[in-house]
Amino acid sequence: MQEHTATHVNREIEREAARRLIRAAGQAPTAITRRIDELEDEWDIERWLEMNASALAFSGVVLGIFVNRKFFAIPCVVLPFLFQHAVQGWCPPIPFFRRRGVRTRREIDAEKFALKALRGDFAQVQRNGDPQKSAQAAWQAANA
Repeated sequence: MQEHTATHVNREIEREAARRLIRAAGQAPTAITRRIDELEDEWDIERWLEMNASALAFSGVVLGIFVNRKFFAIPCVVLPFLFQHAVQGWCPPIPFFRRRGVRTRREIDAEKFALKALRGDFAQVQRNGDPQKSAQAAWQAANA
């Protein structure tokens, strides 16, 4: 998604995340936890695309059945875009959503894990010569 987005849009999305992290750095762990919970619920661009495509296609079918058959053109236009996105990773609505700050799952997760690091979740992860213990501590911290 990022590779199909204008550089200035990607930078603005990154700047906003950095601003939120700077604000979070001075907050209590409970506030950081609340923000992490918000990030868990944030819709990524995939979800927005799927929801919008299905809503438009379904609306077109319903309108085609009950109002006018010409509305069947809506799913005929929307569904190929969804297919194009599945195959190429891009479709026409992506720039619209990205300009409005809709992020990829990777961008959301990067902020989430940075917040977890600020909260101290990864303090237990050490390279102490025991790879199994280090890996187990890292797994527990990542899933906290």
